[in-house]
Amino acid sequence: MMKTSKTYIYMLGLLIFTSLISSCKEDETEIQTDLLYEAAVEGNDVTFTVKTEGVSGYRWDFGDGETSNDANPTHTYPGKGKYVPTLYATVNGKTAEASTVLRIAKTTPVKINDNTLADWAGVNTSIPLGAKKGVFGEVKLDYDGNYVYIYADMAGARADGNIFDFYIDSDNNPLTGLSTGTFTEGGYDILLEGQLLTAGVDIFYHNSANQADFSFAQQSIAEAYQVGTVTESGGRLKFEMRIARGKLKGLTGSGMRIAIQAIKSDWSVVLGSAPDDGTASFKLDMSE
Repeated sequence: MMKTSKTYIYMLGLLIFTSLISSCKEDETEIQTDLLYEAAVEGNDVTFTVKTEGVSGYRWDFGDGETSNDANPTHTYPGKGKYVPTLYATVNGKTAEASTVLRIAKTTPVKINDNTLADWAGVNTSIPLGAKKGVFGEVKLDYDGNYVYIYADMAGARADGNIFDFYIDSDNNPLTGLSTGTFTEGGYDILLEGQLLTAGVDIFYHNSANQADFSFAQQSIAEAYQVGTVTESGGRLKFEMRIARGKLKGLTGSGMRIAIQAIKSDWSVVLGSAPDDGTASFKLDMSE
């Protein structure tokens, strides 16, 4: 996805009172001047769009020391944090201002729909690969407030139709989900399984009180994951995907564990594991 953005609408009314005094009586007339704008947040980039008509004399104070006189500017904030942007302007000849609070969360350089994998060069979180890595050459992970992102560099071709198993301990709690020796130190609440690059994966939730019971119930969850750019060159297959944190049970917390296996399309052999099967799954800290 599909790049998600949040839209905030803020309005500040400026009340101007004009007193008209005659020899008979005193009348009070109230004139309402509303300054309305939208702030669309995508990562660290915020696009401000003024919705009020009759506005002139724009002056934006973005709350991080930067300013602009553009009517509808786009501003890149320096990092996560709380910012208070303010617009000072004239509305139909009257002075007005509007302020709000923006919270920029943890962001990622990964853009899933930009037809390149170059943005993964800025990601440093990798699953350690061992003797049983098989076809895997590199597996990286990243996240933001909405998604978990996965990148893999492996031997093979898309047309191989390899099956992928993604074991996910979504709540980072070994006391819930499947407890298995395949990948230790986790209770696997979610299993994504299928021919990811040719037919997609199915989504399963562990549904047994017995943690040793390999019992998963298939779920129907729209837009739970998306495959991004896929490249093939010199016998190497590289791809990226993202998983929607708000769609899958328990994935909105501060951490998760994940392990990935690639399996031949006829289920005859495991082609590789990240990390090694029989070892602990990888813990992704999402506490930011």
